[in-house]
Amino acid sequence: MGDNKIGHDGVILDHEVLGEKGNLSHEEAMHFGALTEEELAIEKKLVRKIDLRIMPLVVLVYLMNYIDRNNYAAARLQGLEEDLNLRGDQYQTGLSILFVSYIIAQVPSNLLLNHLGRPSLYLGFFVCAWGLVSALTCLVKNFAGIVVARLMLGFMEAPFFPGVLFYLSKWYTKKELNLRMSIFYSGSLVSGAFGNLIAAGILSGLAGEMGLSAWQWLYIIEGAITVFIGIVIIFVLPDFPSTWKRLSPEMKHVANRRLAVEAAEADVDEAGGMSQLKGFKLAMTDSKTYMLAIAYMCITGAAGFQNFFPTLTATLGYSRIISLLLCAPPYIFMVFYSFAHSVVSDRMGNRFWFFMYPIPITIVGCVVFMTTDSFGPRYFSLFLLIFIFAMNGTCYAWIASAIPRPPAKRAAAYAFINSIGNSASIWTPFTYRKQDAPHYVLALGICIGLQVVAAIMGVSMRIKLSRQNKRLERMENEDVPLTERDLAKLRRTAEVEGIDLAAARRLQKGYRYMI
Repeated sequence: MGDNKIGHDGVILDHEVLGEKGNLSHEEAMHFGALTEEELAIEKKLVRKIDLRIMPLVVLVYLMNYIDRNNYAAARLQGLEEDLNLRGDQYQTGLSILFVSYIIAQVPSNLLLNHLGRPSLYLGFFVCAWGLVSALTCLVKNFAGIVVARLMLGFMEAPFFPGVLFYLSKWYTKKELNLRMSIFYSGSLVSGAFGNLIAAGILSGLAGEMGLSAWQWLYIIEGAITVFIGIVIIFVLPDFPSTWKRLSPEMKHVANRRLAVEAAEADVDEAGGMSQLKGFKLAMTDSKTYMLAIAYMCITGAAGFQNFFPTLTATLGYSRIISLLLCAPPYIFMVFYSFAHSVVSDRMGNRFWFFMYPIPITIVGCVVFMTTDSFGPRYFSLFLLIFIFAMNGTCYAWIASAIPRPPAKRAAAYAFINSIGNSASIWTPFTYRKQDAPHYVLALGICIGLQVVAAIMGVSMRIKLSRQNKRLERMENEDVPLTERDLAKLRRTAEVEGIDLAAARRLQKGYRYMI
């Protein structure tokens, strides 16, 4: 291993890449090409099997995640403010405080998830925990109680979302991720469409039963359902391909190899587990992490209207029930549209344009809502606003392909990006002020500004990834001498991976960032 050399023209003189620190064996290294026809046939069955087991579970949990998080708004309609004697902006404080703890816990949680290596137990435990916290919220009596309950709910929910994004990236290739992440995100869209209606049914039917208010029953029932689903996750969700007993040895081999082929290396940390602190350091020194974090923060901030969607539809001049019913069509439309959006993005192998085109559409939606009063244009503007959710699946998939390795770095990046992204949810509730009705110029004006910044980040990502792809191309072309900058990049890779320069250059071959 130590005898490998790189000539003056950059040609690897010895292709052996064996080593002691988790390096690839010669046989593994030779596999970094393409799947055989036999393996491709197995891959189709494998992906179908993964889809049927994993996707329904994560979508169901995400649906309950959004319902448990947003039942606070539904409870407000049935006396929560009066029962807890909330005054001034105390309700908004209770709404935003959840995201403080949610943000604090995400990076440590994802690093711990990667270190423990048991997503079924880890995620299942926290699903049960947040269901329990949600159910016990029925016991709060005042403002301090609801703040503590919402703060604890944030801590318990924090591991789920970035954990699932990291988890899916260990099962699917980058070309498959956009659609699967859009399917995953559909849980929140379905929640947006039917969550308030489901809550209305629970609230109207159980008010006063056993001496409990309607909003207390809401927390008890939805929390209990979540606990049950968490138990199912613990026993049914597979951890990783190599440990899933329902996979045949051939399927396990293909499941691991197809990810290795794509990344031009095995998707594993150093032997014994890469230092989680080192993974965090790698994520924090990669400029792409910050570009994607800012982009996601802008998307989340601009999508803050989802917490006030019934408030926006109420400005159309209809009753409370009709206003709730009017919430559903835009979300239902986006469930199906986002699937088509993601399928085309995956097949075209493009992230940039699919990230960018919804931006002007949502800006037009903001302008129309702010400047018109008649029902038709204002309701149509809500369909335009909802296009922002088409960006989410693309953004998640872009993270996976832009920060492909090692797992410790990817876990830290997912958590950091999601933390920064959700920081916008701390302050956006305060921009939808009652005095700004019915046009909400301040809130929607901020949405426009955030979308402009998101566009800048998208362009920055395109420039950054184009430059990195050119460097990878130079490293792959053995006839092109490597520059000092290229060699410096190889040295950093070699240091991180614990290998020499020859092996580091081999790891670059065949991989390109998806733009």
